[in-house]
Amino acid sequence: MKIALYPGTFDPITKGHMDVITRALRIFHKLVVAVALNPSKKPLFSFEERTELVKKVIEAENGLDRIEVTGFECLTVDLARKIGATSLIRGLRAVTDFEYELQIALTNRQLSKDIDSVFLMPSVEYIYLNSTVVKEVAKHGGDVSNFVHDIVLHKLLEKFQQPE
Repeated sequence: MKIALYPGTFDPITKGHMDVITRALRIFHKLVVAVALNPSKKPLFSFEERTELVKKVIEAENGLDRIEVTGFECLTVDLARKIGATSLIRGLRAVTDFEYELQIALTNRQLSKDIDSVFLMPSVEYIYLNSTVVKEVAKHGGDVSNFVHDIVLHKLLEKFQQPE
């Protein structure tokens, strides 16, 4: 069975992420979506909230039963080895992503030569989309319903309607 790992911060998970997940399922028998606990980042949603949002969005979609969601705080290649994954899924939106993703992929290859990075491009309608843009638009009252699942939309509205 071919298992792939799709790691990310997912702050929050977007329709672009879901598009990459759907594409990965066309290639792999099983996909583990892993939410990173990255202390160097300042996410809007807590680690627990992000993990729960990913689980709920995936559960809400039909036909995504070959997915497992987990959280992690170790090296990505260590998690891949632990779950038996042979590939790491990464989304590439634009040329600006490539340099960073190449650096990460080459580092991971040095750490574990038996785990490959697989780069998937999202559909054209999501090529510009990232979590930072979603949060910024939502923070200023913009409509992000085309960018995220309704479950995430409601959580974003809750976050930004809270007094600071």
